[in-house]
Amino acid sequence: MNQSLPSTFQFSGPRTKNAPAVVLFSGGLDSTTILTLAKQLGYRCYALSVHYGQKHSSELEAAKQIANSLGVERHEIIHLDLPRFGGSALTDHSLHIPTSNDRTNLSSKEVAIPITYVPARNTIMLSLALAWAESLSSLDIFYGANAVDYSGYPDCRPEYVRSFETMANLATKAGVESLDPQNRFRIHAPIIQMSKAQIIQLGLQMGIDYSQTVSCYQANPQGHACGICESCQLRKAGFAEAGVADPTQYHLNA
Repeated sequence: MNQSLPSTFQFSGPRTKNAPAVVLFSGGLDSTTILTLAKQLGYRCYALSVHYGQKHSSELEAAKQIANSLGVERHEIIHLDLPRFGGSALTDHSLHIPTSNDRTNLSSKEVAIPITYVPARNTIMLSLALAWAESLSSLDIFYGANAVDYSGYPDCRPEYVRSFETMANLATKAGVESLDPQNRFRIHAPIIQMSKAQIIQLGLQMGIDYSQTVSCYQANPQGHACGICESCQLRKAGFAEAGVADPTQYHLNA
């Protein structure tokens, strides 16, 4: 393992030298940490971004710049028209993107899945990553799921990641034909049990410039964050807990 990685965390390296890996990459804080980590572990990284109809495209512009600066093998941006299905404040302009103050007074019996959940988005994106990985003869997919700070998304839980990995090995030629149980698809979610502060600390130890990343649900065209959506609030709290200055540029007085 690269010496710049913190010794308190253990991550899965490639099974063969310079093995290819597909990394789901949005240009945000978490996925930039994942992509940098995969490269430092020794994978040849293929970054996959998805323009699924989100209200702003500044995170994808950030993804282009970061992927180029990290020297990935290839960066693909796939366009999907998910807004035609509706159901999410991230894609439907008639729906309000909530702030952290909007989600209050939930009873213990209510499922706290926010309106920013995009129906089956991560399953769709992981399926695209799986298709690309199989075409590359890659058996490794990296995904920035986080269950510690996650805001009720069902597809950010460890049991979901395990289930998708099982499906990947049942639904593909590569998975079915493999006679070696150690030579099958792995869905890596290395930050899934880490707090936002721990993720930031990991990234800083790897030399990440987080000012280049965009996490905001409603960033402006320049990539400046609103500072009031839930994603911004989690990011702010993470930098505060990590004890480092927040390098994010904000376009609202928040």
